[in-house]
Amino acid sequence: MRYRIAQLVVCAGMLSGVLALGGDETEAQRGGVRFGERPALEAHLEQADIESGRISFEELLQIGERMFAARWTVLDGQGRPAATGSGVPTRRDPSGARRFTRVSGPDATSCADCHFQPTVGGAGGFVANVFVLAQTLDPPTDSIAPAFSNERNTLGMNGSGAIEMLAREMTMALHTIRAAALAEARSSGQPVTKSLVAKGVSFGQITAHPDGTVDTSRVEGVDGDLIIKPFNQKGTVVSLRVFTINALNHHHGMQAVERFGVGQRDSQGNLVTTPDFDEDGVPDELTAGDITALTLFQAAMNIPGRVWPDDPERRAAAERGERLFAQIGCTDCHRPALVLDNPVFSEPNPFNPPGNLRPEDIMRPITFDLTRDGPTPRLERLPDGRAIVRAYTDLKRHVICDERDPFFCNERMVQDGVPTDQFLTRKLWDVGSTAPYGHRGDLTTITEAILHHAGEARPQRERFAALPEEAQAAIVEFLKTLQVLPPGAPPEVTESQLQDLVRRRRAAGKEWNP
Repeated sequence: MRYRIAQLVVCAGMLSGVLALGGDETEAQRGGVRFGERPALEAHLEQADIESGRISFEELLQIGERMFAARWTVLDGQGRPAATGSGVPTRRDPSGARRFTRVSGPDATSCADCHFQPTVGGAGGFVANVFVLAQTLDPPTDSIAPAFSNERNTLGMNGSGAIEMLAREMTMALHTIRAAALAEARSSGQPVTKSLVAKGVSFGQITAHPDGTVDTSRVEGVDGDLIIKPFNQKGTVVSLRVFTINALNHHHGMQAVERFGVGQRDSQGNLVTTPDFDEDGVPDELTAGDITALTLFQAAMNIPGRVWPDDPERRAAAERGERLFAQIGCTDCHRPALVLDNPVFSEPNPFNPPGNLRPEDIMRPITFDLTRDGPTPRLERLPDGRAIVRAYTDLKRHVICDERDPFFCNERMVQDGVPTDQFLTRKLWDVGSTAPYGHRGDLTTITEAILHHAGEARPQRERFAALPEEAQAAIVEFLKTLQVLPPGAPPEVTESQLQDLVRRRRAAGKEWNP
């Protein structure tokens, strides 16, 4: 299927074309005058224009960033009176609908309302927490009790393109192991058990049977489909595209046509059918091209880097802390680096589920090199063309609480079948820029977060607790060096160099909220 909105185009490096409002136009708009109330997005992108190369990569990133920061209005289709915020299109009774409800959503007018620290696309404070699964309720709830939702802190999107590509390669490795086990079982007529290891990370074992079935009861840290899902704190979302479509409906009441349906137009461009899934008077709210631009902006955001203390004593402490972090076993899960075999990001993701653009839906994928394209810092390219992703994660789910310390066992609702005590290993490469801590964002210091590690991480927690206070402080000093840097920065800077970069950025009228 090709997703095309033929009357809308992009040219000359900026959004232009027919005003896509839906619903009634104001007197000024009917006269062709563009003033007064206007939608945040006055024209939409056509996926075919993106695929053809008529819009440059740099232009796509600029458009995607403007859309990420856009404040959606009712003229864009903000709100979803007849739809829940579920990722699966689900209708609800519109009679009691409210345009905004902080718990169940819609709860924001812009992606940047929550993703703003230290800049657009970043993390958010406790005030920006999301109430996961409340968006599916009809009628919406006003309660933030754990019985109705799982409260989560907003994560930053820097380096997301590299994370998605790592997940794809790990998924392909696991699928290759499964295919080999099935082939061996069929040829031998006997069950075959194989260990699941991708990029040095163990995901347990599978047993393949001659009849083509696979026993996944000993799989660890990933779903039985063996697809690594690297987004959200439970590890349940496979790609930036899926994440974006889910969030737009949940938080803004904005529906993507590839999942919620597209209107059909006649040869004169008039709407013949108006599938307005949420019944807010605005059909075709976001095209496949719009979603592609938003996805690419996030995928191309610069990776976090290092900010070294100016003070020699603090720098020496940070360097020692990095060694101690490994010595006490924190790197067992927070892997300092994973190697990406192919650093070229391609959109869309081949593992996208139905209802999201997939490779078979398009003429050609949109690609860019994570080591050479987009703002710096970028991934470090190895001589053989591979790249290093220094994200401090293994992209695996772990149990991180127990009866002795149930702090991280605070969730009650099961999300997509993932046990409530399991969470994806937190990426630490931006930890110095993304306070507060913990999946709920209710811890104010890194030390608190470490000391509440339990379950599978209890041995590391106990080793940390047994260290002298100075050694604990050194580990914290090291973790604070892992920060998001302004676009255009080198991968490592000192504190004074960072301050100079931020001053220049602000002088250019660009935000930075450390």
